[in-house]
Amino acid sequence: MKIAFASKDGVHVNQHFGWCEKFFIYEITPTESYFIHEVDASLTQESEVDKLNYKIACLDDSDIVYVLQLGPKASAMVKSAGVYPMQSSGEEQSIKEVITALQKMMSNATPLWLKRIMMKAQA
Repeated sequence: MKIAFASKDGVHVNQHFGWCEKFFIYEITPTESYFIHEVDASLTQESEVDKLNYKIACLDDSDIVYVLQLGPKASAMVKSAGVYPMQSSGEEQSIKEVITALQKMMSNATPLWLKRIMMKAQA
């Protein structure tokens, strides 16, 4: 499964979706994780809808996007694009922490929402 992290530094989940200038894309399994690449999302757009569509296009077919914050309109658009939006617990939450937590969920008592994403990623 591919996850896009909104981050200023590549270490923490510390960027708002609409203002994010970089997404760090990882592939994760229940036992491993791989950094795939960094996506430049710094292009500015005139309208809010254009900006959000551009940010969604930058997610590089990710299954989940993990951000510091995400507004309701952006959340609806991200979900419509087939990406599951998640918010970090704060600016200090690390990408590594999130990956570890998701891997634990993937291995033990996987919640239904995550099972759906895992099945979609395998298809």
